[in-house]
Amino acid sequence: MNDIGPGFIPRRHGIDLAAGRRTARMVSWMIRGNPEPSEQRWRELGEALMHGDPAADRLLEWMHGHGMRAAMPLYQRAVADGIASIPDAPAPLREFFEHVERVPDWVDPTLVEQGQRLFQRMGRTADFALRDVALMGGYQASAFNKTLVLTGALNGGNARRVAETMQWVGDCTAVGGMLRGAPGYRSTLHVRLMHAMVRRRLRKLPDWDLGALGLPINQTDMAATYLAFCVVLLIIVRAMGVPVTRAEGHAEMHLWKYICWLMGVDERWLCDTENQGRILLYQMLLAQTPPDETSVQLGRALMNDGLREPWPTRLRVRFEHARHLSVTRMFVGARGMRSLGLPSLVLPWYPLLSLPFTFAWHVAHRLMPGGKARAQRIGRAVQEHLTRMRFGSVPAGVGALPVD
Repeated sequence: MNDIGPGFIPRRHGIDLAAGRRTARMVSWMIRGNPEPSEQRWRELGEALMHGDPAADRLLEWMHGHGMRAAMPLYQRAVADGIASIPDAPAPLREFFEHVERVPDWVDPTLVEQGQRLFQRMGRTADFALRDVALMGGYQASAFNKTLVLTGALNGGNARRVAETMQWVGDCTAVGGMLRGAPGYRSTLHVRLMHAMVRRRLRKLPDWDLGALGLPINQTDMAATYLAFCVVLLIIVRAMGVPVTRAEGHAEMHLWKYICWLMGVDERWLCDTENQGRILLYQMLLAQTPPDETSVQLGRALMNDGLREPWPTRLRVRFEHARHLSVTRMFVGARGMRSLGLPSLVLPWYPLLSLPFTFAWHVAHRLMPGGKARAQRIGRAVQEHLTRMRFGSVPAGVGALPVD
């Protein structure tokens, strides 16, 4: 490992360009201009595999040095009440929170709220897009899966992780949810520190091959995940019948740009427009590693995590399973289904049958007086119901931060 230094690019970067181009092909059809990465951009994508989140990583090192039992209450107080609530805050803690509390000049609160309202109007379609396409399709990137496997996703933790992710999404997309001290703000900083903890722990494991994989939860993988929550989301909900104007798409991009800045994604990977996001998504797909056995393990685990209905019946479970399978099949294709260990002969019946009804419902609510507000209320109620069902009897919320 002596050759690992500034400018080092892990072996996973662009290891199978042919597979990357197959995956990226559908995105390329939606891009204005030439999406091919320059030599410099290609190198930057590779080098970012070795970049973590310096601000959060420095804070975590101080917390360990200070003692997690003493430092964690200070961190949690600063998250909830602001760093000003701790007049004698230690310098590392103050430095971190002065940065995250200083909202960037480019943040437009009006656009943030518009993005939140749009997400709520998407209703269940947003859940299909994120769960069955963005998350499930992301499992085809095998190097990305290593972090999930080593943090227990295959040992009963996958269902809880998905539920917590959707709870975090719900917190962030509540109107006002990204204001300082609000649930989305708190959840995002909570997840950011969790990422730093995972990065610190996994890189010390003998099973973690730094030269092949780069850092756990690195900038390239964080940016790819960010694009799933905005670019992929917008592509899929439109394809499933939700009309989204260019202005609305811009607002959704702006919302997630701020969320993921707060999460620790470097500003150079954040995009203002959908076209910029599609270009970056295309380039990142080129660089991803092909599917392997972890893709199958995680794909089957997610598909079998059925909703916990209060009145479960065999028919209901079978219907939900078939519906999720059909959405995934529509957008990842037969080859993608096989790579995820899912049946490739499934027909994309649900997206095709539901599209005209979804489109008509949303158009009608756009035209009727007060329709957008009504669609927002209904959509939000559905999203909250889905989150409750995923948690079952487990209290909703992002998992507790360890103090040892």
